[in-house]
Amino acid sequence: MVSLLRRARKVIGLVAVLALWEAGARAGWLGSTTPPLSDVAVRGWEMLSSGALLENLGVSLVRVLKGLAIGLPAGLVLGLLAGLFRVSEDIIDAPVQAVRMLPHLALVPLFIIWFGIGETSKVGLIAVGVVFPLYINVFHGIRGVDERLVESARTCGLGRIGLIRKVVLPGALPQILVGLRLSLGVAWLTLVVVEQSATASGIGFVINQATQFLQMDTVFLVLVVYALLGVSTDLLVRLIERRALAWRKGLVAR
Repeated sequence: MVSLLRRARKVIGLVAVLALWEAGARAGWLGSTTPPLSDVAVRGWEMLSSGALLENLGVSLVRVLKGLAIGLPAGLVLGLLAGLFRVSEDIIDAPVQAVRMLPHLALVPLFIIWFGIGETSKVGLIAVGVVFPLYINVFHGIRGVDERLVESARTCGLGRIGLIRKVVLPGALPQILVGLRLSLGVAWLTLVVVEQSATASGIGFVINQATQFLQMDTVFLVLVVYALLGVSTDLLVRLIERRALAWRKGLVAR
């Protein structure tokens, strides 16, 4: 019953926002350049029917998946090494923190100079962006494991490998999943930026073309697509979190 009420509240909130968008645009409260939701929906159906939306969406998804395939393992491995071994921390942490301070989106011109205007620069920037949130959370998740649990496990005869596998990694998992959620958000943000220049495909290309010709229904359609992609991946990680951390009891909001 409680779960049903929560879902109903979420639906009510979403419907209210969409209704305000439609009414506000129709009444002119949101400015002359904001199309009603119904116009955006019609444009979405037209682009779906023609295949243009799915084609460009597929290109963007491939870019993000390639970037994640490079950046997530890199962030995970670096975080594990720095978190588990003091020597690795001394070698890895300072350079990673120094590079992390650079806004990776400001590196777009540099990546274009290094790798050209093709896919390599776009995928590379996405990969760089997702490394740091995961690295930070893996590192601090490991270092935040209760020392008393570690000592108890050692007393029970667990070796180093068993200690890492049965105590350290399960204890760090909540923080690791937080890092994964943050990294996915950064991936979509980076995609928006890298597709704004020197590209002839992808949903960023669609919004660029629409902006040039003042096709505001298409612009808002792509913004909705970006939002849906971000929410979908976040919900996926939250589902994994709910399954993987079913053993953990935390504060329940009321």
